[in-house]
Amino acid sequence: MPPRTRGGGISSASRRRPTGSERRRRVQMRDVEPAVDRDPVEHPQHDRDETEEVVEGVPGGPIDGSILRSFHNHIAAKIWLGEERAPLKLVNHGAKLQLWELDMERSRIYETVQRSGLAPLTSCSHRVASRPMLSAFCERWQPETTTFHLPFGEMTITLDDVASILHIPVTGSMISFSQPLRVDAANALLVELLGTTDVEASRETEQCRSPSVRLLWLREHFSTITDASSDDDIECATRAFLLHLVGCTLFADKSATSVAVVYLELFRDLSKVGSYAWGAACLAYLYRQLTTATRFEVRQLGGYLTLLQTWIYEHFPDMFSSPDLSYTESRPRALRWRPHVIPDTLQLVRERLDRLQISDVCWEPYVDHRAEHPFPEIAWYSGCIKCGQVVEPYHPERVLRQFGYIQTIPPRPFTPPRPDRSILLEQYWERWTDHVLTDQSRGRRCQYSGSGESVAEYMAWYDRISHRIVQPPQMRSGFTTDARSSLPSHAASTRDTVLRATTLSFMRHVISEGREQSHDHLWGALNEAYSILSGSDETSASHSTPSPDTRPFFSPPTFVYPPPALVDPQPPIVPPPPVTVAPPAPFADPSVPASDSTQSTTVYVRSKRTKKT
Repeated sequence: MPPRTRGGGISSASRRRPTGSERRRRVQMRDVEPAVDRDPVEHPQHDRDETEEVVEGVPGGPIDGSILRSFHNHIAAKIWLGEERAPLKLVNHGAKLQLWELDMERSRIYETVQRSGLAPLTSCSHRVASRPMLSAFCERWQPETTTFHLPFGEMTITLDDVASILHIPVTGSMISFSQPLRVDAANALLVELLGTTDVEASRETEQCRSPSVRLLWLREHFSTITDASSDDDIECATRAFLLHLVGCTLFADKSATSVAVVYLELFRDLSKVGSYAWGAACLAYLYRQLTTATRFEVRQLGGYLTLLQTWIYEHFPDMFSSPDLSYTESRPRALRWRPHVIPDTLQLVRERLDRLQISDVCWEPYVDHRAEHPFPEIAWYSGCIKCGQVVEPYHPERVLRQFGYIQTIPPRPFTPPRPDRSILLEQYWERWTDHVLTDQSRGRRCQYSGSGESVAEYMAWYDRISHRIVQPPQMRSGFTTDARSSLPSHAASTRDTVLRATTLSFMRHVISEGREQSHDHLWGALNEAYSILSGSDETSASHSTPSPDTRPFFSPPTFVYPPPALVDPQPPIVPPPPVTVAPPAPFADPSVPASDSTQSTTVYVRSKRTKKT
């Protein structure tokens, strides 16, 4: 029986006669039974082999690599080995939405947008996104589990989060395309659904060098259409506005300027726009963008970053958030927070996440929101979610604590099926009520609401399969001088950032100690900070360096942040040069011999505060 591939077909090596060199190199192959191509509708874990061998771990974890099988190529593995990546460039179009607003003169377009279920996106998008914060969370994303791996366990963005944060539908038809759109097909779609000429459509796709159109092009051609225009023009403008809306929000790609024309097919029949599961598609697209950004060579992060940023604000309110006191629960949760850029560097945010504890998390942030927006039962769905050609697994059983249940050891994550099996995926999604977690799979509720409980053996299992700490010891803000000198040469750019962070940690510590401190302690801290910034280890011989017990090289549980004016360290204070003056000869004592002209008296100038009367 000839050898077969995983899908059951004859392998390419058996279709031709091997050469002599191939015979010498080839390992003897045994007959393999053809793999059974199981139906994902009945078996969502069809691509996962339960007898997979344990993959060798990596330094810093995981010890058991059978779950995070691609971790060797993960950005967290590179960071642990001394390589560094700058904060990701974020694709955020929050400001562009303000350039095309629907006023009273465009009420007919607004009414159609309201019926589509996408109207909340016009007002809840953040104009500002924090690069260090989002980059640090991206470093903790694991593609195999589609969850963030934090020191105490896994967390992720669920369909409940999407529904509460954005108020867009998470149930309905799955967004699916039969095949990728070619440029000629994109031109035909622009002519048919937007009413442009073939020349205009071809010119635009040629400029984008892909089956896409620029967001600016959509605004220039359709934002001037009002209710006074013809019905056909209003219908085309409505499609253009919806395409512009999803291109700025749900499906923001890394081009940062354009949107794929393929989404225009979803707006062919404007009466059916509200029947799609926009929230599920948005979540699948964001999952894929996070997965792509976990590779070391990637420098950008796309997707709807308002969803990701608000999710962080909701679950870690004491660390990053700034609430809007005028918020009411009738509005999307994205409007509850004032987005801002945190002053910390990426390295300091990593350390804050490395020190996270269960008590720092708000596990059930939407309790007060349930009266206006009930819990969607589809959040318990366990299977695959899809957005066009993007298929991602969705695992609520891995984050039971976010639903108020005790976390147990979850089953092995499953590999999603191929995107071309869209019919089977759509059938599985349409029968989602048959694929939610059963009461037995959910287990027991936590004894106290929001306690984040887990079974006794969970942490031992999690410590073995996860990478809990991202920042390596030699790169932390409290590392010693010896550790600093041992940094690899290719981390020179990171070294400057770490030195600055180390000096800031000294100043924060000194400021938090208050005014009543000994002069020796203050001098020691300033001397150490000066030594680090200057790159030398020289200290004054007349003063001793603080002992290891009092040396402020440590990472406190929480940073005490100084006022904004103290964020950037000031240059070291250098005493003014001595001023040499001659003794006053006219007032010399006659009984005392006159001093030699070469003798002088050294006087140090000291500034004094003068009080005005």
